[in-house]
Amino acid sequence: MKKMGLVIAAVVMMLFVWKSGMAAEPDVRVMQKAGVGSYLADAEGMTLYWYKNDSKGRSTCMGACIDRWPAFFTGAVLSAAPSMTQADFGTIRRSEGKMQNTFRGMPLYYYAMDRKPGDTMGHKMNNLWFVIDPLKFVAPEKQLYGNSKPAEGKE
Repeated sequence: MKKMGLVIAAVVMMLFVWKSGMAAEPDVRVMQKAGVGSYLADAEGMTLYWYKNDSKGRSTCMGACIDRWPAFFTGAVLSAAPSMTQADFGTIRRSEGKMQNTFRGMPLYYYAMDRKPGDTMGHKMNNLWFVIDPLKFVAPEKQLYGNSKPAEGKE
């Protein structure tokens, strides 16, 4: 009887060690969808977006924009899916003082009209909002409008 108790205790201990050794669910994961491809989502599967008018480390979405496109913030340190590195993620302080997570420097957002995991209703919205394919995404260094290069002689 004593031997059976030891066996049960050993099995329980092994299950505990095995379970604790499993990786925690990442804060950010990669999802797939026909017509969209690979894209970032939070731990619950809600789609994350980037805004074309933002720049690295700076959000320009304020007021009514932030109501429609809420900032994504899950914490200062994100755990990511295996296809990404910790260096891909960061945190900024928005102008109103709230924190927001970034991917390769670009602020991350939800779209308020996405109601369930896997919704991507904000993708390509007004040609300004996009999902992020982590294998292809390169954050823009500088946004140029109009001409493809800055005007000469203008500082």
